[in-house]
Amino acid sequence: MESPAENESGRKPKKRVVGHPLAARTKPFPTKKPESRSKPRKAKKPGSRTPGKTAGETPAQTLAETPGETSAQTLSEETADETPGETSAQTLSEETADETPGETSAQTSLQLAEQPALAEVLVVRGLSKSFDDTVAVADINLTIAAGSFYGIVGPNGAGKTTTLSMITGLLRPDSGSVVVHGADVWTDPAKAKQQMGVLPDRLRLFDRLTGAQLLYYTAVLRGLDATTARSRAADLAAAFRIEDAMGRLVTDYSSGMTKKIALASAMIHSPRLLVLDEPFESVDPVSAATVTEILRGYVDAGGTVLLSSHSMDLVQRICDHVAIVVNGSILADGTIDEVRGDGSLEERFIELARGGRTVEELEWLHTFSN
Repeated sequence: MESPAENESGRKPKKRVVGHPLAARTKPFPTKKPESRSKPRKAKKPGSRTPGKTAGETPAQTLAETPGETSAQTLSEETADETPGETSAQTLSEETADETPGETSAQTSLQLAEQPALAEVLVVRGLSKSFDDTVAVADINLTIAAGSFYGIVGPNGAGKTTTLSMITGLLRPDSGSVVVHGADVWTDPAKAKQQMGVLPDRLRLFDRLTGAQLLYYTAVLRGLDATTARSRAADLAAAFRIEDAMGRLVTDYSSGMTKKIALASAMIHSPRLLVLDEPFESVDPVSAATVTEILRGYVDAGGTVLLSSHSMDLVQRICDHVAIVVNGSILADGTIDEVRGDGSLEERFIELARGGRTVEELEWLHTFSN
């Protein structure tokens, strides 16, 4: 029998490693076998299955390999080589087909005016609201076309503020629906509120900010980028003639200046609809003329304004449509000429608001106390 020493010089060295754990562990990890397996894989390249693919292949094949491209069934032959991120030619014009997908939210906001506008920007149906046993709004129906300057007038406690609060989503109605540019305020609030700028009753502003900070903060909340926010804030400050006050805290503003900065905040994201509750209250005649000029320019560009006011003369001068609200119901609505008839709007308003009643005699007021 041969000794272990003689086996080491034999022709079969594998017998030498039998029973040695370290040698046995190295056997499953040869270096040559992985190389032999990888050679056939390099020969079978994944791209070799579809050599020379052209735009005329089936939509399923195209979508499987280039997910960014659009189906050939929806594009013409000219757009068959469309790159990923381009938009279908059926939904955009040729001017917007080359837009890149990395547009900022500010650019999206600016393009709202370029989108096809609906004929009716605001549709209110069956809107009602009660507080305990008091009916504030009773089954109001309202339709406002795009590009309108619409006024709502009524006596104190008629339900004007309650109606506007429900339209803007600040107060939930008991019943009814509100649709702003195709979006329901209560089922799709984000989309609906994107289309609106609001000047509410009892202004609640971040008055510990400066005017410039407030406009910037509002713009950023609305999705604008920093550069656009600062640019628009400067433009609005110049338009409302409050440039000198932009560095001061809003809490130090007068009532009229507070109204201006609040209105600028409502307009900074370029909404389709402005809902303004008493926008001219506490505003001097010069400032009122400035605000009126800005709002008229906004309407002329295709925007829509819905405002409430106690000033019949103001509404008659600047609005093209009006609704008279008394006790939570609309008693008359239409164009200014349709509502006022042969008289003035104020005469028609007093007639409807009084309901035919006259002021009772106050004989005691005609005798003066000593």
